[in-house]
Amino acid sequence: MQTAQNIAQNRAAAAAGLKAAVRILDKWRATGEQGEAILRVSHSTYARARRGDITEIKLDSDQLTRISYLLNIHASLRVIFDNPENLYGFVNMVNHNPYFNGRTPLEIMGSGDFAALYETFKRVDSLRGGQW
Repeated sequence: MQTAQNIAQNRAAAAAGLKAAVRILDKWRATGEQGEAILRVSHSTYARARRGDITEIKLDSDQLTRISYLLNIHASLRVIFDNPENLYGFVNMVNHNPYFNGRTPLEIMGSGDFAALYETFKRVDSLRGGQW
């Protein structure tokens, strides 16, 4: 059984993760609609996170996993690229590799489909030598 303190800590951690994910999406130049779809959050929650107005939030396991994938995509890109143009611009670059087929990673993730986020993560992570 969770205590009130554990619940508050979990909600604070979820808020911190959400705010970090939104900051990354902003640096990737994602639209609000793309960010909302990728993270599967409401327009008002996304806007509050963008403003930094969230200190605690209850998110479900799907939303937390989406945040985790997004943060891990960013971490992989930080390993691959040392310049900000590629670090933050990669997701907006047309990619002709299999799966992307001339689309950008952000375009694929922006569909909001969980599998699209996972597949994008898997492919970006493989660029840094990640093993699956």
